[in-house]
Amino acid sequence: MKEINIGRMIVKKRHEKGLTQEDLAKYIGVSKASVSKWETGQSYPDITFLPQLATLFNISIDELMGYEPQLSKEDIRKLYAKLSADFASGPFDEVLDRCREIAKKYFSCFPLLFHIGLLLINNSTEAGEKEKTLSVLSEARELFVRVKTECEDPELARLSLYMEATCALMMGKPDEVIELIDETSRKMISPESLLASAYQMVGKAEEARSILQFSIYQHMGSLLGDLTNYLLLCTNDHKQFENTFKRANEIAEAFDLKRLHPSLLINLYIVAAQGFTMLENTEKALEILEKYAELVTGDIYPLELKGDGYFNLIDQWIEELDLGNVPPRSEKIIRKSMADAVINNPAFTALDKEIRFRRIAEKLKNNCQDQDSL
Repeated sequence: MKEINIGRMIVKKRHEKGLTQEDLAKYIGVSKASVSKWETGQSYPDITFLPQLATLFNISIDELMGYEPQLSKEDIRKLYAKLSADFASGPFDEVLDRCREIAKKYFSCFPLLFHIGLLLINNSTEAGEKEKTLSVLSEARELFVRVKTECEDPELARLSLYMEATCALMMGKPDEVIELIDETSRKMISPESLLASAYQMVGKAEEARSILQFSIYQHMGSLLGDLTNYLLLCTNDHKQFENTFKRANEIAEAFDLKRLHPSLLINLYIVAAQGFTMLENTEKALEILEKYAELVTGDIYPLELKGDGYFNLIDQWIEELDLGNVPPRSEKIIRKSMADAVINNPAFTALDKEIRFRRIAEKLKNNCQDQDSL
């Protein structure tokens, strides 16, 4: 991460000018020992010396300071992974304070602020009581609002708007979600088909295929997400519910989501099991929960974005994402949340007395304990 590097900059520029520490000390009017301390980071030059140093080296004072309040994409990835692991292993309040300090320090590094916001959302449930969770979500929302209003990257601003709306929804403020994105959601135009056609016309077929693979991959995820959400709205219509679940399953099988993108299937299974429980189809609910338990205790970790034999041209796209294929939360917290989604889900209270349900719950608990022992 980039800090104030005035000492390193003085060394670099002094060498470029062919000056010794004694030459520089004489020019500025200080001792050679003072210059040595500047260069080794033991002290900083007095502020009144900065214009002289900048003039001597023919650079701006900003360049002389060597400070740029921005982090590289790689810095952000490493920091996100570290903080995510800390949320899983350390005291929540201490890690939250660390996130606040980092956000304050790099308050104009908008990609970082966006990902600190994501980190807070993804770990907000670990805060404990509801009031504290809402407070964490509110902090995340403030970060997204800052990015949305201040950054000059239109794509990042658009994503921040959606994440602001996500915070509002998680905070139980649906009217604000509607106000934020109802109009913008109707103006979306997908450019992938146009871009792929253009690449094909100039003889770049590989680029065209890569773009369309990326588009199919994204739309597949969106479609499964929409079908899962639609399933929630169909519990008053038994036929529509079963039809929707059937279609979602067919898409999951067609794209081999158990291997390619198990997270999508995990969400589908939970919602479907909840729905069948509400429809009093205990047998079907337990069948789906058994598939869920088998999936989440299987060899699916780490849960990261990846291609396969069909999506064989998307690795570069994934690598170019700000977080690459870094999971949004630590594996420990992910496993715990997957267990909680069943064991502590009030929707499954009606299944508590079922032996099959107790076996499912035990399997999920053991999955968390296995991770704790690592």
